Amino acid sequence: MAFGQQRIEYKTIEQMRVMHRSGLILDDALNQVVAAAAPGVTTSELDTLFAGLLKKAGATSNFLGYYDYPATICTSVNEVVVHGIPGGRELKAGDVLSIDGGAVVEGWHSDSARTVIVGGPAAEDPADRRLSDITEESMWRGIAAMATAKYVGDIGDAIDDYVTAQPGQPLGILEDYVGHGIGSAMHMAPDVLNYSSKHRGPKLKPGMCLAIEPMLVRGGLATKTLADDWTVVTEDKARAAHWEHSVAVHAKGIWVLTAADGGAERLAPLGVTPAPLG
Repeated sequence: MAFGQQRIEYKTIEQMRVMHRSGLILDDALNQVVAAAAPGVTTSELDTLFAGLLKKAGATSNFLGYYDYPATICTSVNEVVVHGIPGGRELKAGDVLSIDGGAVVEGWHSDSARTVIVGGPAAEDPADRRLSDITEESMWRGIAAMATAKYVGDIGDAIDDYVTAQPGQPLGILEDYVGHGIGSAMHMAPDVLNYSSKHRGPKLKPGMCLAIEPMLVRGGLATKTLADDWTVVTEDKARAAHWEHSVAVHAKGIWVLTAADGGAERLAPLGVTPAPLG
């Protein structure tokens, strides 16, 4: 990281509306890819499906070609934490698959990820279901915190507090990979930590758009990057989960840009009502 504070891009309501259009296209495409993730399907087939859906909707991929990344989604299976490259691997019942994708509309970006257990409930290891569920809920706790938080660091506090409070086998929160600002580029300032830190980060202000994306593991926090320079795996082969949404902060509240309802259903139990973008 460079010395000094990186410049944060503050969006207008009109720009956030375009990001929401991008986010809705992304949400629909990811829904269809998740539905297609079945035993015997290859991860490259999922990538082809996603690419076609973006093209049909009039959006482009912000993953393809990003630092020469060769696909439109990341397909991270089991011990792969992030940045798994789609290929000929056939999915198997019980695989933990995290799908991360992004879209661009009129120069404005969206980014979202979700985890699915291939084969449905009958194929699930309860420990894997717990891993995904806690990861997803921790993301929503971080998003809910944005409604009242003063600093970006408060988001990491909310995620950390929820994860560490869960009974049973502790889950690890990866610290090497964090959330980020998003807008006219996919990755922008500020970093959004998924854990508590003495560094509070910048103040949350209207116009900020952030990608909240906790990554949790069932084992140790040590990871390594494979020879393709992209695929990140846990060193102990423990399984991982990854959930992400892009969220806007505006004068009237927050709005989840990559959710069809702005996050209303999942935020309601947490006492937060998202505010539409004007």
